[in-house]
Amino acid sequence: MAAIYIMSALSHDPGVVNMTPGRGNAYMYVQTFMAIGMVIAYLFSAIFVSYINGFLIKQRKKELGLYNILGMGKRHIALVLVFETLYIGTAGILGGLAVGLLLHKLVSLCLHQVLGIPIPLGFYFYWEGMVWTAMLFAALLLAVLLGNLNKVRVSKPIELLHGGHVGEREPKTRWLLTLLGILTLGAGYYIAIATRTGVEAIGTYFVAVFLVIIGTYCLFTAVSIFLLKALRRNKRFYYRTSHFIGVSGMLYRMKQNAMGLANICILCTMVMVMLSGTLSLYLGTEDVIREQYPGDVNVRVRYSPAGEGEEPFQPEAMLALQTGFIESQGVSVTNARTRYELGFGAGQLPDGSYTTDRFSEDAVGSIVSITCITAESYTASTGKELALQPGEAAVYGFSGDELTIRWVLPDGGGEMGQSTFRIAHTLKENPCYSPMITQMVTLVLSSEAEVNELWALQNAAYSTSPSQMVWYAHLDLDCDTETLEALRTHYEDAIEDSHFYDGTGTWSTSQWELRFEGAAEIYGLAGGFLFLGIFLGFIFLLATVLIIYYKQISEGYEDKARFEIMQKVGLSRSEVKASIHSQILMVFFLPIAVAAVHILFDFNMVEKLLTLFYLHNTTLTALCTLGTVLVFFLAYGVVYLLTARTYYKIVER
Repeated sequence: MAAIYIMSALSHDPGVVNMTPGRGNAYMYVQTFMAIGMVIAYLFSAIFVSYINGFLIKQRKKELGLYNILGMGKRHIALVLVFETLYIGTAGILGGLAVGLLLHKLVSLCLHQVLGIPIPLGFYFYWEGMVWTAMLFAALLLAVLLGNLNKVRVSKPIELLHGGHVGEREPKTRWLLTLLGILTLGAGYYIAIATRTGVEAIGTYFVAVFLVIIGTYCLFTAVSIFLLKALRRNKRFYYRTSHFIGVSGMLYRMKQNAMGLANICILCTMVMVMLSGTLSLYLGTEDVIREQYPGDVNVRVRYSPAGEGEEPFQPEAMLALQTGFIESQGVSVTNARTRYELGFGAGQLPDGSYTTDRFSEDAVGSIVSITCITAESYTASTGKELALQPGEAAVYGFSGDELTIRWVLPDGGGEMGQSTFRIAHTLKENPCYSPMITQMVTLVLSSEAEVNELWALQNAAYSTSPSQMVWYAHLDLDCDTETLEALRTHYEDAIEDSHFYDGTGTWSTSQWELRFEGAAEIYGLAGGFLFLGIFLGFIFLLATVLIIYYKQISEGYEDKARFEIMQKVGLSRSEVKASIHSQILMVFFLPIAVAAVHILFDFNMVEKLLTLFYLHNTTLTALCTLGTVLVFFLAYGVVYLLTARTYYKIVER
């Protein structure tokens, strides 16, 4: 509850709203992240409260049954539950809001530190957020209360009296559920490892997550029973004291354990995925900045090859104009790199070729963005050389020996012709990535003439809305941020002169992008993701610890009488300890082991999603994932030691 109030307050805190200049999207990022976090936190709160209520109500069945036998009617028991819920709800809501108010400033300071923005003074109270948070949790407690009242209404006194001691029958092997678990888990894993691009990951990630969640629940409710019965049939393994007690105990309680174990597994997976992904993005921010903004000043000019009576665009003159202006302001240009590209949309046909009739009925999937550059531009941006002959191409985002583009006029205008390139190299990374959420194909051609030929063809095919060529100049300067800010101001003043661009030819738009301004936005985005990942990760980790704690207590009370009987019939104290240790280890580390497998298969998809943010550093992502898993395993082990002691104390009393 405190977490939900904190996130709602952060999204309206004046200290967050009034971000410093140059970070225009920072507040938007915070609002979006906090909205997502509130929804996730509330949904999980509902699951968590339901789980804890189920544990507590089971422990109280004997108490409620005793009240009924001693003369209290179900109406009186219902009143007891109502007053208890009111008391606990009032204390919980007020306490949660109080903790939220106290921690809001601390969390706000952490957010500002992560985003790298000045820390505001003062304390903020978001009264509307308090009311909404209280109402949400009041509704949640009301739903839990109605469920408890219904259980009391339909239960008989004798059932309540012995409800805490009712054991489970041996569960049957559910072959259909086992098959469903194997299929859904396999399908989710296949989608994860088969994803090739970030665009594909966007469309399939939540499908894969949904399938894996279903498979996880089936794994613990059906597949686990199948495996436990298989272990029981293995006489060498089963007929040992520690294994016999552990396997039989788990088998007969797996129905009630399955949901708890599956919840722990899913929570562990969520924590590790969120932390590893957001940490990778934050630590790789400099890589992202360098890829999006290769120079301190990045000039982008859109133009079309000259038509009749027009002076063609002069890239050399434009570069000389830009560098000359900068140096006239007393700033040295230490390095200048140029490149240009052509981009246009197309649809993919069933035979693998592309058509400029993007909305053709025969096209499969979404529109594809095709970008064409020269081998010289590829070498300038990557430092790698490609030996290409006319008619050959290096390609990213396409698999095959030949790539064909069909130049088709829209609205049934017919096919103008085809351009076919033999694929000499298949590229693993996109040399000219753009943030468009479409499938991207990049063609590296041997010469400028081939790129210009494609421009002419697409210009004819898209006569009403053709694409333009884009020329880039990336300039490295020897100056500080303040000088860059002043330089931009002087540049904006200079271009007011209508003769400023004389001699550069014909073009449509020219744009300046400064690296330090883009870096502020990128750090805001990456920092917001990291903050949300840490914040929600901490909440989920705390919830995981509490679920494990309640699970250990619940099983401790159930096993106490069982182990007392075993000691009375001759089982030694050391054998009891060994069997307890074996059982706890099997139950405790099964979810984390399955979560680790989930992380292994999920890595490819997370890596592809990060490419949408211009992060292509696979090594960094792998190291962050490995580090997160190791740290989480260590924390999980500490939780095991602490909660296992509670279990031992209950059983050995």
